[in-house]
Amino acid sequence: MDLKIKKLSDIPVIKEAVTPQGGCSTSGCGSANDPTPELPQAIREKIQDHPCYSEEAHHHFARMHVAVAPACNIQCHYCNRKYDCANESRPGVVSEVLKPHQAVKKALAVAASIPEMTVVGIAGPGDGLANPTRTFQTFRGIREQADDIKLCLSTNGMALPEHVEELVALGVDHITITINSIDPEVGARIHPWVIWNKKRVFGVEGARLLIQQQQKGLEMLVERGVLVKVNSVMIPGINDEHLKEVSRVVKAKGAFMHNIMPLISEPEHGTYFGLNGQRGPTQAELTALRDACGTDMKMMRHCRQCRADAVGRLGEDRGAEFTADRIDELEVDYPAARERRDQVQAAIRESMGAKRLASTARAPVASATGKAASRPVLMAVATQGGGVINQHFGHAREFLVYRASPEGVRFEGHRRADLYCSGPDECGDREQVMASTLRSLEDCEVLLCSRIGIEPWSTLEAAGITPNPNHAMEPIEDAILAVYREMMESGQLAPVEEGSNSLMAEVS
Repeated sequence: MDLKIKKLSDIPVIKEAVTPQGGCSTSGCGSANDPTPELPQAIREKIQDHPCYSEEAHHHFARMHVAVAPACNIQCHYCNRKYDCANESRPGVVSEVLKPHQAVKKALAVAASIPEMTVVGIAGPGDGLANPTRTFQTFRGIREQADDIKLCLSTNGMALPEHVEELVALGVDHITITINSIDPEVGARIHPWVIWNKKRVFGVEGARLLIQQQQKGLEMLVERGVLVKVNSVMIPGINDEHLKEVSRVVKAKGAFMHNIMPLISEPEHGTYFGLNGQRGPTQAELTALRDACGTDMKMMRHCRQCRADAVGRLGEDRGAEFTADRIDELEVDYPAARERRDQVQAAIRESMGAKRLASTARAPVASATGKAASRPVLMAVATQGGGVINQHFGHAREFLVYRASPEGVRFEGHRRADLYCSGPDECGDREQVMASTLRSLEDCEVLLCSRIGIEPWSTLEAAGITPNPNHAMEPIEDAILAVYREMMESGQLAPVEEGSNSLMAEVS
């Protein structure tokens, strides 16, 4: 395939590569401390530009998923694959399924347009290894024409062992395995059947086969130096407590990171769990489980549970800019684009290094009397990107949540929200939207935004969440530390008494 760019302007181009706007950009979702100080240098270099494997990298680098794998070899009660769907943002959903040659051309076009895009992954909408011909044709085509792009695969692991050698030969050195249990009795409640030797195997026996294949594949990948991230879906009452054991076992076998994701259980998605009333975890439950597992395992907290055709940084999706019909009209000269990509990515890495040095010099939080605060505080932030507080409360579709403590600021995750205002003078169903927002931010004590109206201010304040628009256009982490110091000096950070039912007791 010999592709030439007719006009680079035909492809959407980012406005600014080094200090991007939108999504989780710059320092907007970061930690005040070096996020991976304990890692060997070789691994740090491997993940430094992979937005899913590095919290630091996801502020700066982009990824894309190519949807070439429609078939699946297991059934999950939390999954409903939807094709030709542009209205949902969750795993298993795509607007169009691509043929391998279309996926390769799309990858080259996106890489030319978004030079900070470093990773192409296959994450469905089914399972990549249940569609091995399509998956490996795609990987080979990208590898042959763009050897600077990382190749990444997400899989349920059922067919993983038989494909490990080919994955390694192609240089696919970042692989995610979704492991929801290591106990067949638990697994059978999540995965009703699997396909083994071209036959369906149901119940506990099917779950046992799945677990055996997952564990064997994990061990084989680690032996060959592949970085393995384990994804798990937290399902209250089914595997929530069990995931602590899952985390312990996969770490012992060499997994690099554990990503515990909340069950998406709204009935409108049409999943078995959603239609049968299985609830998802609360934010407090999810945080508590991540913290419990995080004492023994590196946790991923910045996952966005992306679509199988997502494009851009985590927290944004530019897939609609790169539809198959538009890509078909383009000719891409990738070697010409490669020079620009190298320059942009080098500048990003230099900027990241400077910010890392600056953050290590930041002093721990302490009061004027020398007494350290006794408990952490969760704060929500409304931002349009750029690492600053620059969004009106009513215009936010999500909030970023940070944990402020005497040690500094740690990014905890994002919370989706309904749009409170649809225009400058028009708001929607305020009561319903506010109820949803309060549920989403129930464990937060402060909300930082650029502006907020009197009515939502009063509602938030009555629910124990203090709005604060006094740090508009300031860097997020600096503003959070300033507010935390103010709370400390005013005596708001007294220790939580034993037996208190304060929400903060759950995260301290």
